[in-house]
Amino acid sequence: MASSIPVSYGDLLTNADDQQLEIFCIIWLDDNVQASDDRDTEQKLRSIINRLKRFKDVERCQQYINAGSAKDRLIIIVSGRLGRKIVPTIHNVRQVISIYVYCMDEAGNREWSKKYTKVKDIVTELDKLISRIEVDHKIQKVIEQPLSINIFTAGKSTDDVNGKFVYSQVLIDCLLRLKTTSEDTKELIQILKQEYEDNRFELSNIQEFRKKYSSDQAVWWYTRDTFFYKALNAVLRTENIHMIFLFRTYVFDIQHQLKTHQAKKPLRVYRGQVISIEELKTLQNSCGQFISISTTDRI
Repeated sequence: MASSIPVSYGDLLTNADDQQLEIFCIIWLDDNVQASDDRDTEQKLRSIINRLKRFKDVERCQQYINAGSAKDRLIIIVSGRLGRKIVPTIHNVRQVISIYVYCMDEAGNREWSKKYTKVKDIVTELDKLISRIEVDHKIQKVIEQPLSINIFTAGKSTDDVNGKFVYSQVLIDCLLRLKTTSEDTKELIQILKQEYEDNRFELSNIQEFRKKYSSDQAVWWYTRDTFFYKALNAVLRTENIHMIFLFRTYVFDIQHQLKTHQAKKPLRVYRGQVISIEELKTLQNSCGQFISISTTDRI
């Protein structure tokens, strides 16, 4: 049955929200949620999606959703009673990608919610809720994360499309030539600690990274399912210049390791990437051109 869970409320939108590295965010709306010292539920959810906001009030929750970035992708958990109020008003918001009703009356809430396609499930058990969010998020990460695609078309001016392509290539090349400083490392670690401040698992990984990272471990760190891969991929996809600057040493280390261990015999591999209609049209209109895609997604 539905039960109380631990909370750390985020009712007010702050500047920190605009600086989040990850685009996915869980928003939990329930006026019966009780505070508790036990944060097991929160940690389980943060292990799936780090950003987590909780609200008791429909109006404040809606204000937060409307004030967010267009790049955000929101997963909503809501009680049955408050779901009846807020779901009709947020269902068509692009940033909202899925809604889960966590309640004690599954049959009653299934009736009103069946006309809303973004309502993915009606659940009465917490473990089932967490499991469903985890399964769905594996698909969401492929579908919803934007690609940064830059095209170079021969014969065109560098003021428009080509300018962005050249800029992105020159930027990465310049950053890889810059030496890192202890101040840059300190700033990056501090930003990462703020990003994952309520995530015990990732804070532990950040501490390990700060103490033990070495250049010959770059690929090893990148292939672990931790903050390092998530944050680096996010800043490249969103073209966060300042964060790319802070990550430059690690991008260089990855590049160097890949070159050092490059296979002597070519190996053809395949991977999939779900893209939007707009992205598909961009690629279709760019046959024969140079294409740059900023992402470090692992195969």
